[in-house]
Amino acid sequence: MKKILALSLACVMAVGLLAGCGGNGDSGSTNESAGGESGTLTVSLASSPSKLDPIHYSGSYEGQIINQVCDRLVAYNDTLTEYAPSLATSWTISDDGVTYVFQIRQGVHFQNTEYAKGREMTAEDVAYSLNRSAQHSDNNRLAMLDKAEVTGDWEVTCTLKNPDASFLTALTDAGNSIVAKEEVEGWGEDFGYHLSGTGAFCMDKFELDEQAVLSANPDYWLGAPALQKLVFKFISDPNQAANALQTGAVDLATQLSGEAINTVQNAGNGIELLKTEALKINYVRFNAQKGPTADPLVRKALIEAVDLDAVRTALYQYDEVEAAYLPLPYGSWGYDASLESMVPSYDPEDAKALLEQAGYGDGFEITINVSNSEERKTLATMLQSYWQQIGVKANISVNEWGTFSDTVCSGNSDVYAMSWSWYPDPYFFLDKLFSSTETTAIGNGAGYVNEYVEQELAAARQTTDQEERKAHYSNAMKQIMQDYTGIYYANPYELTGINDRVQDFVPRADGQLFFITSDDGETITRNTSVTD
Repeated sequence: MKKILALSLACVMAVGLLAGCGGNGDSGSTNESAGGESGTLTVSLASSPSKLDPIHYSGSYEGQIINQVCDRLVAYNDTLTEYAPSLATSWTISDDGVTYVFQIRQGVHFQNTEYAKGREMTAEDVAYSLNRSAQHSDNNRLAMLDKAEVTGDWEVTCTLKNPDASFLTALTDAGNSIVAKEEVEGWGEDFGYHLSGTGAFCMDKFELDEQAVLSANPDYWLGAPALQKLVFKFISDPNQAANALQTGAVDLATQLSGEAINTVQNAGNGIELLKTEALKINYVRFNAQKGPTADPLVRKALIEAVDLDAVRTALYQYDEVEAAYLPLPYGSWGYDASLESMVPSYDPEDAKALLEQAGYGDGFEITINVSNSEERKTLATMLQSYWQQIGVKANISVNEWGTFSDTVCSGNSDVYAMSWSWYPDPYFFLDKLFSSTETTAIGNGAGYVNEYVEQELAAARQTTDQEERKAHYSNAMKQIMQDYTGIYYANPYELTGINDRVQDFVPRADGQLFFITSDDGETITRNTSVTD
């Protein structure tokens, strides 16, 4: 992945970058944005975002902020079962599934920022944003789009490269947000740190590794948010997040794990733990292009060397996950339980024999890359111990999310561990994690390429019949499992701590936070607020 933040920007980021609805004025100090302030909702995120330009974002942490500041053509409802109009009021699809015609909402204005200055959004902005994503997205978030064209005063026609049943779902993603061309060009590489759009909240301040402060957009097209201010605090340690919830420093703590779950469950004083089945998998991937792990026998050996039951017992003591087997969460309609038996059993002696067969009887040295969450660090230490027992020396490299994602995207990670969370459509897991088009993105940073898998993934995209798609995805998964691509060890629950100040908040299976929603694109369905 390309780095968009020059070294010279580091000093600027340390003191915060400002780009609010009313221009570039400071919206207040860190102390003024603490939890409990009147009209302010403070949320903890488990890692610090680093790439807030929609075409560059690589993780859910960035997406949480982009979703508040920007809108997309189409939205998912809270249950992820239906599409809802957003910046598009309606759309039609050609019989061959290649052409989509969108009617664009009138009367929507960009936020009152440096270059757009609150002007009305147009069809040209939509076409520009979609083409920009299709051509430049680091994670190929709109790879199926050939071109978007303005075909009427308030109409945009999208032509796909081939029929693709995932297109509408892709349009709901933060990476395909609608932005103003003059803002992108005016800020250049710094646009992400002065992010603006048509969303319910404006980004007033972004402090790398510290917080993002957002304020309500009074001219939001659906109506003003109930919240006056939205603050994201970046707290990587879940225990610190739980403590912040108890003290009132935050109102909503996301991605809780470990002892933090117990802390929140027993906190009392109006604090509640929300538990939701998540469309999420935790996994370890092996570099399939270079180094010892390019050999499937080595990959199988590394899998057999790890006692996954023991790993799950050590990592998860508070019923926060289900045991996983496949690179697809249980909540996806493409899940095929018949493939679970393909996972190699724990067998360190056979693992040693496989390494001998592969020509690595004397072992080898690799590096495990993880982000700086406590769970990932503990996992890496356990893998290091297991692999040492079969003669493999594993070094551990821990970095904040931005550096970690850059390393993975560059294809320079021998082994890496992370989570993947998205939508029920298998496309957003299997295509993103295993397609050859994703080898420079974080999804398939392992560089896995298989011609048969490519064919099955393509066939699944080109039909709208869900049972046919499921069969193709099952075929692809079978090959993926036979190639020993990784260790898919846990399907987590979405665990969120919340205090009783927060009213009308709904956790979602994809883990995304939305505080103002509409099922019809015309009226507010849900508007999260806080009581004081």
